[in-house]
Amino acid sequence: MKVHYLMHVPFEGLGSIESWFVSQGWMVSRTRLYAAERLPNPSEFDWLVIMGGPMGVYDEREYPWLVEEKRFIEASLSRGIPVLGICLGAQLIADVLGAKVSRNKYKEIGWFPVSLTKLGRTSQMLKGFPDQFTPFHWHGDMFAIPEGAESLATSEACANQIFVRGNVLGIQFHLETMPTNAMDLCFHCKDELKSAPFVQSAESILGVTHYRQIHGLMRQVLGNMDGLLNHP
Repeated sequence: MKVHYLMHVPFEGLGSIESWFVSQGWMVSRTRLYAAERLPNPSEFDWLVIMGGPMGVYDEREYPWLVEEKRFIEASLSRGIPVLGICLGAQLIADVLGAKVSRNKYKEIGWFPVSLTKLGRTSQMLKGFPDQFTPFHWHGDMFAIPEGAESLATSEACANQIFVRGNVLGIQFHLETMPTNAMDLCFHCKDELKSAPFVQSAESILGVTHYRQIHGLMRQVLGNMDGLLNHP
C-alpha cells in the first residue's frame, strides 16, 4: 500500500499518523507544497492524506499552489481512493466538493470537547469512539457539509467538525498532534493566541496531557478507514 500526504507548512506534518502507517508496512511519500515540490500522478498511490496549515482555501493569490493542489485533490477523489483531510485539509476537500468554507463565528484554538452527532454515533468511520472527547483545535474557518456527505461531530464553537462521504473523511480538529507539534504551533502562530471565548493560552495548551487519548482515536480512525477499504 502506498500513502501520499500533502504538507502546507513545515510544522504541520503527519504527527502520530506516521507511526501507524509504518506499523502497517506501507510506503509513505509526501509533497511539501510550501517548498514548491511537484505533485505526483494520483495513480501512483492508494491513499491521500491532506494536512493542516494556517492559510485558508481562498488564499490563492498569496499561495498560488493552492490552485494546483485543488485540481490534484479533485483528481484523487475521482479515483475513489481513501482521502483523509485534517483541518485545512478537510476544508480543501469540502471546497473541491462544492461546499462553502468560511470564517467561523469563533476561532477555536486549544483543547475543547467535541460531541458525535446521531449519525456519528453509528458511523463505521468512527467505530470505537466515545460520544464525547477532547481533541486539539487550531482553526478560524469552518467547512459546510458537502452534498452527499454526513455530519458526524460538532462542538460548542464550531457546528461542523467531521464529515464523511464514502471513503472520504474530513476532520476539522487534530488527533495526530504530538507535544512538539503543539509547541511549534504556539511558536509559529502565536499571534493568534489572543483572548477570546474559545482561544486558550499557550501555557494552557502545552499544559494538557490528552495525547495518549487522541492518538488512540487517530489509530482507530485509520484502522476503520482501512477496514472499510478491505471489507466494504
